[in-house]
Amino acid sequence: MKIEDEIQTSKFRDERHKATVNIVFTSNWITHILEKRANAQQITLQQFNVLRILRGQYPNPATNSMLKERMLDKMPDVSRIIDRLVTKKLVSRGKCDSDRRAVDVLITEKGLGVLAELEESMLMLDILEKNISEEECRQLNSLLDRLRG
Repeated sequence: MKIEDEIQTSKFRDERHKATVNIVFTSNWITHILEKRANAQQITLQQFNVLRILRGQYPNPATNSMLKERMLDKMPDVSRIIDRLVTKKLVSRGKCDSDRRAVDVLITEKGLGVLAELEESMLMLDILEKNISEEECRQLNSLLDRLRG
């Protein structure tokens, strides 16, 4: 659906203005879909992101600072996210051998299971394959990379 129809206006200063509105709207639209899908496993989008990073490190642990660096959503309070994941038994926390001030975080088998359950739906292939070709995805990725400089 066109952005004009989604937000019920056709008044844009120029195509760059329209692109800005379209990017923000689409980002929020995607985030809403992903939040609903993550919620199916009783986790937040940020918790999913932490689990995904930890799975990439597995079987090695990660520190809070490494998680913070790699998160898609650069939020300051990774510790609170870790606390909630520990409570849900999706990650475990232990002492870091190389730095006494740091804490090692490791994904659990239960956490790996939650990721396995969510993986396909979080890729949004059902939407992408229906609406955008592989070549269009390649072009979109290139344009988004260029937009960020």
